[in-house]
Amino acid sequence: MSRRRALLPALVAIALAGCSGGATAPSSAGARELVVYAAASLGSVMADVAAAYQRASPGTTVVLSTDSSAALETKIEQGAPADVFLSADTANAQRLADAGLAAGAPVMFATNGLAVIVPAGNPANLASAADLARPGLKVIAAAESAPITEYASQLVANLAREPGYPPGFETAYAANIASREDNVAGIVAKVALGEGDAGIVYATDARGSGQVAAIDVPAEANVPATYAGVVIAASSDVTGATAFLDWLAGPDGQAILAAAGFTEPGG
Repeated sequence: MSRRRALLPALVAIALAGCSGGATAPSSAGARELVVYAAASLGSVMADVAAAYQRASPGTTVVLSTDSSAALETKIEQGAPADVFLSADTANAQRLADAGLAAGAPVMFATNGLAVIVPAGNPANLASAADLARPGLKVIAAAESAPITEYASQLVANLAREPGYPPGFETAYAANIASREDNVAGIVAKVALGEGDAGIVYATDARGSGQVAAIDVPAEANVPATYAGVVIAASSDVTGATAFLDWLAGPDGQAILAAAGFTEPGG
């Protein structure tokens, strides 16, 4: 699988100066910079999270980079500097912990659902998720290693057991995959441009984009996606990174995530 040679920066008004030299230790007791690697599906909400945390913790600058959770996990394994890793699943965070690259166990901080998206106006006229198996439909998917791919596979398997769904639904869906993007943000972008007829993404992605529409997914078939974060053991500011992750999993961080459509773990 091809990997991006540079991480996509989150669209936040935060200076990236100093990022190339690594996660920077606090220059004084009241000043610190935290480098946060976050799953692509967190891109929009993390701008609000970063701004709120900087207000709550004067002197702290949060530097964000987003991409597929799997790509970010690999970069950390290869020594890329980061203080906190926020994954769209538990597996990638646990992988770092198992390798001794995390300072502590993964912290579950959010859950999400899945949605089927189509371009605005629904030009292919999908009536339901059953149409994902319609011959000739162009489905945009993500790389095999991206968490959304595993979640989407689970959803498709669940849909195949729903009443009224055609025989061979899973096989027909797979045959309709026209391209695989680096991450879920790539799915949304390509569908929004009309370069595909549909895609399976996180519910918050469907809600957060004004350029795509959502097709209902039977609630009993939907798949919960659990997000987990870890503090990176090689961080030069483990204390500050731990404080950030605790804040994100606490009431203030949860309120921001909830406003964007995420739910609390176990909620």
